[in-house]
Amino acid sequence: MTTAVINVIYLAGGLLLGLTLSFLYLRGVLEREKSRNSWQTEQISLLRSELERKEEEIGALLNENTALKTETAALKIRLEEENKNFQEKIKLLEEARRELSDAFKALSAEALKSNNQSFLELAKTILDKYQEGAKSDLEERQKSIKELVSPLKEALNKMEEKINWLEKERTGAYASLMEQVKNMAETQLKLKEETSSLVNALRKPQMRGRWGEIQLKRVVELAGMVAYCDFIEQPTLSSEKGKLRPDMIINLPGGRYIIVDCKTPLEAYLEAVEARSEEEREEKIKLHAQHIKNHINQLNKKEYYADMEATPEFVVLFIPGEAFFSAALQADPFLIEYGAERQVILATPTTLIALLRAVAYGWRQEKINQNAQEIKRLGKELYERLGTLAEHVGKLRKNLDDAVSNFNKLVASLETRVFVSARRFKELGAAGENDDEIPVIQPIEKNLRELYNNNHNLT
Repeated sequence: MTTAVINVIYLAGGLLLGLTLSFLYLRGVLEREKSRNSWQTEQISLLRSELERKEEEIGALLNENTALKTETAALKIRLEEENKNFQEKIKLLEEARRELSDAFKALSAEALKSNNQSFLELAKTILDKYQEGAKSDLEERQKSIKELVSPLKEALNKMEEKINWLEKERTGAYASLMEQVKNMAETQLKLKEETSSLVNALRKPQMRGRWGEIQLKRVVELAGMVAYCDFIEQPTLSSEKGKLRPDMIINLPGGRYIIVDCKTPLEAYLEAVEARSEEEREEKIKLHAQHIKNHINQLNKKEYYADMEATPEFVVLFIPGEAFFSAALQADPFLIEYGAERQVILATPTTLIALLRAVAYGWRQEKINQNAQEIKRLGKELYERLGTLAEHVGKLRKNLDDAVSNFNKLVASLETRVFVSARRFKELGAAGENDDEIPVIQPIEKNLRELYNNNHNLT
């Protein structure tokens, strides 16, 4: 056999085998699809049965809902009719109640008027008598209380005015603190400017002394001492060693005072400013510090503390420039201690203003203390008047107690001697059948508290 024939046989065999396999595969697929279609058909049948059952249930529910709506509408109409009938019955009952109430009131008023007229006239006569007596006594007590309260009210008004003034002073003192600090800063700036402009004019000793005195007076005025504390310029003081004449005396509360002496040692300081070398400047600054020490020694030798009748609090050496004092402290840092050991306080414009502000505050405190003493006196007077008022109130309480006791005695007498016989008229048939019993008059209960004793026990 040739090769071509063999190839044709192989090809035909392969084709036949492929067709066989394809047929078997397609037959399996077809059987599976038939099985799936059968299952889906069964599921569709079940769903249709369930759907028909649900539709039947829905129809039944709709019918039931329609029946309930019909029944609800009928019940609503019936309820409205019942409510209307109920309202009409309530209206009829209200009208009947009003008619019965009016009839009862008319019958009660007529019966009370006919049966109790005599009793009311008797009670009115007796009560009018006691009321007139109590009214006159009460008016007299009110008049006496008013006379006592009137001066008491005046004293309270005075005390309130004093307290308001005192609070106003305190508020003003603290409220002006920031303004005072601002004024101090402005004052410092002005003093610095004036000092630099007067350098050339201060070379003469007389001009320096006069300028220092002017600066001292201006600082005192800027500190506001005129309104609170008197100051005397260049007073003449007597002592065992002769006459003393400080530049200024500042009076303090309590009769004490401060001596202020102004010194202007500027010669060495001005030379230091104009020095051409640092060595010369340091030498002149040291000399400037020594000049201030010399002034301290001079004030110490005057012995203000030993010879004067009233010993001063301290002596102030006023240097009219911050720069002058700071330069001296650079050369001698212990200059302040040196003066304090000799009972001399060094002060510049800034520190002196602060010192004088403290003095002014002391004057304010002195005035506040005086006002406090006045308030104390007014409080004592008020306490005494309150004691007198308490005595009168006690007497008024006693009179009220007597009035209540007399009223209770009257009620007891009426109940035991008058109304007992009057009530027997009804038993004997003298009163009408519809007449009410004569009411019982209740006495006034006394429920007094011993306020004074209770308060005394608490304290």
